[in-house]
Amino acid sequence: MKALTWQGTNDLSVEQTPDPAIRNEQDAIVKVSQTVTCGSDLHLLGGYIPFMRAGDVLGHEFVGEVVETGPRVERHKAGDRVVVCSFISCGRCWYCKQGLFSLCDNGNTNPGITEHLWGSAPGGCYGYSHALGGFAGSHAEYIRVPFADQGAFPVPDALDDTTALFASDSAPTGWMGADLGGVKPGDVVAVWGCGAVGQMAARAALLLGADRVIAIDPFRRPTGRPTRPRRRGPAG
Repeated sequence: MKALTWQGTNDLSVEQTPDPAIRNEQDAIVKVSQTVTCGSDLHLLGGYIPFMRAGDVLGHEFVGEVVETGPRVERHKAGDRVVVCSFISCGRCWYCKQGLFSLCDNGNTNPGITEHLWGSAPGGCYGYSHALGGFAGSHAEYIRVPFADQGAFPVPDALDDTTALFASDSAPTGWMGADLGGVKPGDVVAVWGCGAVGQMAARAALLLGADRVIAIDPFRRPTGRPTRPRRRGPAG
């Protein structure tokens, strides 16, 4: 299959890579219909995240169609349209039971790396270095989804792929920001940054009851010489 791969700092390439296969009983294989670049992918591109290897497939926000499932996948079947959470979690460890899915004990297959670097191990994440599990990302034709019953969610027929795609990362990240900020009815909320996550945080604040949301973002004038209005001379 074709996939967008990391080859080095500021060096990406579309390459032929092996098709993913079922490795564990709770896996699913998803044919990617839409995948989007996250701002955090720029950290990988710039070489700021260690433990990337040449040929790693990028991407962790995606929606697609299930084409194959492992024998213990119960909630999905071939043909189902799903949106997949960017972090990989098992749904049954202590952290998952507390709702702290990004800290899952079983999502990251290389916890020793981050424990040594940062003193603790986050969960796994698609296409985000071998420090977070070394999982192939979504900028590809197909992707393996571990713990599919936990991390993949059915997309209602009424929603198109583009709308559903926001539920993979941007919408929950924005909601988390508003939730951790303690937004409550009647609040006036300021959101710095109007990218995808910032806009989702602003919308989440309104849904949580904020009376007013102020969005703050730099305004950059177009490059080039500014045009000036012409003055009219005296009549006649």
